[in-house]
Amino acid sequence: MSTAYINIGSNMGNRQALIELAVAHIEHLCGTTSRRAPIIKSKPWGYDSTNEYLNMGIAIKTVMSPLELLRSLQEIERNISPTPHRDAYGNYIDRAIDIDIVAIDDIVIDTPELTLPHPRMHLRDFVLVPLQHLAPEWRHPLLHTTPGELLARNIVLNNFRAKDSVQSFR
Repeated sequence: MSTAYINIGSNMGNRQALIELAVAHIEHLCGTTSRRAPIIKSKPWGYDSTNEYLNMGIAIKTVMSPLELLRSLQEIERNISPTPHRDAYGNYIDRAIDIDIVAIDDIVIDTPELTLPHPRMHLRDFVLVPLQHLAPEWRHPLLHTTPGELLARNIVLNNFRAKDSVQSFR
């Protein structure tokens, strides 16, 4: 049995109800939830929108293979909201539900269909904050860092970028 760390987000409709619906479906189809992180708010990542996200991280115990889990989560997304997550140009857009596998134990996978750990997790505080709550001792198998260490690095990088952008406008 594996522990899968999953992030669920929504920035359209009744966001909290949609997240709870996704969790119920995940528990029914994929495994039992062992832990839930508190819901947090975040701004859209990778595109501009006035619609703020609610995000929740969960840890589930599952016997599914990583690909079986991915396909089940994709089916749950489609059942909750069949609208696409990207526009015709491939850009992110607002969505009723988004479910991502962040990591499964310390498994590393890199295929066209699935990359684990999630390839952009270390850049996204809305993923790292829940993961730190769920598994503070978990270590990224490629970066060899905990969620807290990744968050601290992001704070330093963001502060550096902010100072750099201020200096460049002087």
